[in-house]
Amino acid sequence: MINSDEFTKRLQKVIDFYGESASSFSEKIGVQRSSISHILSGRNKPSLDFVMKILSTYPEVELYWLLNGKGSFPAETKTEHTPDLFSKDTAPAPPPKQKPQEIQRPQEPLADQIPNPVFKSDPSKQIERIVIFYTDGSFKNFENSI
Repeated sequence: MINSDEFTKRLQKVIDFYGESASSFSEKIGVQRSSISHILSGRNKPSLDFVMKILSTYPEVELYWLLNGKGSFPAETKTEHTPDLFSKDTAPAPPPKQKPQEIQRPQEPLADQIPNPVFKSDPSKQIERIVIFYTDGSFKNFENSI
């Protein structure tokens, strides 16, 4: 269970770290000013939606640190490159080595062979966001920038 007093201190630390007022912070994460005020005063507890909006807007904030005080803030940046789902890889993988006679071309495009009721029912729908949850309780949020 979340300790509301400790969560409030960590939320205030996030607001101060980014040099925001409670009003500008609430505007950036997309909540009403009163929501921030009520959480900071201890009147209300944060909802899951509230926490997710903070994590989505400020990726340096770690979930476990915000909820339980475990971990670090701001999140330590990793030096290795981790590609995301929407970026193009700058170094494409080399094609597998096969003899030319073994390569078979499909008669029709693969998209026509694989049934996909989501895209067949409404081609105007696009993926907005994908969230991957890891076994250690962390997660990664990927948003489509199109």
